Amino acid sequence: MLSAATVLAAMMTTTPTSDATAKAVSAAPRAAHHGTLILVGGALSDGNAEIYQRIVQASGGARARIGVITAASVPPSQDPLAGQAGAANSVANGRFYVDILKRYGAGSVRWIPVDLDHPGAADSREVAAEAASMTGFVFGGGDQYRLVTTLLHGAAHTDTRLMATIRARYAQGALVAGTSAGAQIQSGPDMVTGGASYEALRDGSRAGYFRDDSVLADLPAGGFGFFTDGLIDTHFSAYGRLGRAVRLAADTGHRRVFGLDPDTALEVVPTGGGGHTLRVLGRHGVSVLDLRGAKVGSRAGHWSIGGVRWSYLTDGAVYDPARWTVRMPSGAVPLAAADHAAVSPVEDVFDTEASDQGRFGLTGAAVDLAEAARSVTVVGHSAQSAPVYAVVLRKAGGFAAYRVGTGVAFVGLTVEMYALPGSASAAR
Repeated sequence: MLSAATVLAAMMTTTPTSDATAKAVSAAPRAAHHGTLILVGGALSDGNAEIYQRIVQASGGARARIGVITAASVPPSQDPLAGQAGAANSVANGRFYVDILKRYGAGSVRWIPVDLDHPGAADSREVAAEAASMTGFVFGGGDQYRLVTTLLHGAAHTDTRLMATIRARYAQGALVAGTSAGAQIQSGPDMVTGGASYEALRDGSRAGYFRDDSVLADLPAGGFGFFTDGLIDTHFSAYGRLGRAVRLAADTGHRRVFGLDPDTALEVVPTGGGGHTLRVLGRHGVSVLDLRGAKVGSRAGHWSIGGVRWSYLTDGAVYDPARWTVRMPSGAVPLAAADHAAVSPVEDVFDTEASDQGRFGLTGAAVDLAEAARSVTVVGHSAQSAPVYAVVLRKAGGFAAYRVGTGVAFVGLTVEMYALPGSASAAR
């Protein structure tokens, strides 16, 4: 918490994603954007001054009064290292955030004592009264379902006193920020609660919360509902989550997903008149998955999808969710592709066997394709073989790539995912 296919072989039978479901999701109530919302993809490094300083600045800087909420962490009663070096429970993590936010210049930072060891604290009048004086709230990582159980009331999904106060303060201009689970909880309908890309493509999604983290699951009622421009997913490139994000969006009728990389944030910036834009901050990037033209079908007896558009936006890029458009930062230049071919196929495309979760296999393959003048497509395979899933990335109409500092951003890469017929050995 502290850091919480081979080439196409046969035609795919396709059907469009459900228009009725998509319209229902689009018609859901939108959150007011009076305050600043900063969503971090997890693993926020201590030295990421850009994001930490923006959190402090948006809270009031030297005059800030920030409340830290670490209820997504295990409580001390469930941490065998509680009270020792290496402890990673709600109290220890709260202390960490208090210290680091003060180090970056926040005037006042307090841990809000809500966790699974104190299930009634979120309805305390005293706790809510203290939160009412705060100018910013920072949610730590862990498991977003713990935030559902501590800050919302059961199946009714209604606000506790503390949550109602945070909602009111946000409407009055306060900052709300979160990392990993603390970002995920800001979701609207169909907040993801678990799942891995391969199992998601093979088995589909289920509503609820499951102990088996490979099961693609979501809460139809969502999280706190501060972010409603699309689904959110975190640790995106590090955990190879493109498959699970696309499958959940397709299953639930959402037309857009924002995949947040580690040490990277998406800031919701109010523009006046109730509008807003989204700005990328940090070390890696934010993936925007556009399913408006996606077609779901069946291939080799398994679920498949094509026509997904993937954009990867890096530091300084601005996205307009109302217009579905991107503005690259000043200094970005069109990418001059080199005279070489992209590496293909890419094995273990979802990084399920990566020990450090730092390979960024699928995103790396996309950047490799963007930089390769001789290649139009690149293909990846799942490490699992029952069946082998293929991911095909294609430069098609509307694709463009940019050099931004030392990194690469791109827009409009086409994605297709399907199962290969036959055994893994025969398919390869």
